[in-house]
Amino acid sequence: MKTIAICNQKGGVGKSTSVYNIGAGLAMRGKKVLLVDVDPQGDLTKMLGLRKPHDLPLSLGTAMNDVITGASFGEHPEIQHHQEGFDFVPGNRMLSSIEVGLVNVLSRETVLRQYINGVKNAYDYVLLDCRPSLGMLVINALSASDYVLIPVQADYLAAEDMTELIGTVQSIKRQINPELQVGGVFLTMVNETNFRKNTVAAVKENFGKYLPVMHTIIPATVRLAEISTANKSIFKHEPRGKAADAYRSLVEEVLEIGEEQYSRFIVAG
Repeated sequence: MKTIAICNQKGGVGKSTSVYNIGAGLAMRGKKVLLVDVDPQGDLTKMLGLRKPHDLPLSLGTAMNDVITGASFGEHPEIQHHQEGFDFVPGNRMLSSIEVGLVNVLSRETVLRQYINGVKNAYDYVLLDCRPSLGMLVINALSASDYVLIPVQADYLAAEDMTELIGTVQSIKRQINPELQVGGVFLTMVNETNFRKNTVAAVKENFGKYLPVMHTIIPATVRLAEISTANKSIFKHEPRGKAADAYRSLVEEVLEIGEEQYSRFIVAG
C-alpha cells in the first residue's frame, strides 16, 4: 500500500482535479483506492458529488478528532463509496478547528497517520488532497505519506517558489517520516504556446537538477475546468480527449513510483 500526498502551497494548480483523476484512473486499473480530502474548503468532496460538505455529520475532521480523543476504531462510516469504483473520506470546515487544536495535542504531527494506519489495509493506494498551505494539516499529510507529488502550474516555474515546500518535505523526512520521498513534479494547465520552448525548458532548468520531473504534462482544457461541477472524472466526462490521455499517462507514472527505484531523475522532454 502506498500513501501519496498531492501537495503545493500555491492554490489553483489543479491538486483536487489531479487527485480525483489519478484516483479514478487507478481504480480503472483494478486498484483499491481511497481518496482523502485534507482541505477544509472541501473542494475534492464537492467534485465527488457532495455539494454541501460542511453539512456532513461525518468527515475526516470527525475521524481525526476520534484519534485525538482516543476513541476506539471499529467501523468507519465516514468512508464513502464513489460510483467510479473508489472510496473517499470527505473534508469540510471542521478540519480548520482540528488544525488549530492540534497545537496542544501530543504527537500532533502524526494524527492523520494514525488514522490512515487504521484503514490502509483495505487499499492499494491512499491519495491525500492537501490544502494550499504548509500548516499542520499538510505536515500531517506528509508525515503519513510514502511519496509526495507536486503539481506545478506553468505560471509558477521559478525555483524559489518551490523552496519552502521542498524544505518542509526535507524537514519531515529528517525529523518525522524517514520514508518520505518526492515522487515527482508534474506540470498542469499547460497550453500549446508555451509547451515546448518555455515550459519544458523552465522545468529542466529549475527543477530537473534536484527533483524528479514526471514525463506527463497536463494540458489546459475547458473539459478539466468542468470537472468541478460535472461530478465525474475526465475519463467519464471526455474519455477520448487530450486531458484524459494525459491523466492516463500520469496514472501509469504513478503506478511506476516505488515499483522501480529511479537510477536517475525523469526529466520531461
